Amino acid sequence: MLSARLVRMIEDHAEQLTQGALDDIRHNPRTPSYHRLSREELHLRLYDVYSHLGRWLGERAESAIEATYRDLGRRRRTEAIPLSEVLYALILTKHHLGEYILSAGLVGSAVELYQEEELNIMVGHFFDKAVYFTARGYEEAASGSETGVPTGSGRTTA
Repeated sequence: MLSARLVRMIEDHAEQLTQGALDDIRHNPRTPSYHRLSREELHLRLYDVYSHLGRWLGERAESAIEATYRDLGRRRRTEAIPLSEVLYALILTKHHLGEYILSAGLVGSAVELYQEEELNIMVGHFFDKAVYFTARGYEEAASGSETGVPTGSGRTTA
């Protein structure tokens, strides 16, 4: 049973998480192509992930995650950002969230410790799907193929 309180605390601190991840992505030597992208665009995408974490984790059907992240992959390919950088930006986004979960002092009991572990597992699954669908979208753009999957309208990270 995932604690809504834990997710709400993360969503309430979305701006703090966004700023940390944004600074890291824009200055990390493994993401040099991101240094030329608009700070505002990246901020919006990062903020969307963190501020709507409950929505993303609650997605039982993969269709929204698939559409959104395939679209991200296609856009990053057309922006000539190497796939390795796109995936590393997603890793950094996940890392900042994981660090927050560990350092925020969200755990006060054994039950909350279990809920924190459950949250970490769900976050991992979400980012695993995001990485996979981003790579699929990137490959589709590289090969010029479209599979008929609608593009996502939600903003995403990376």
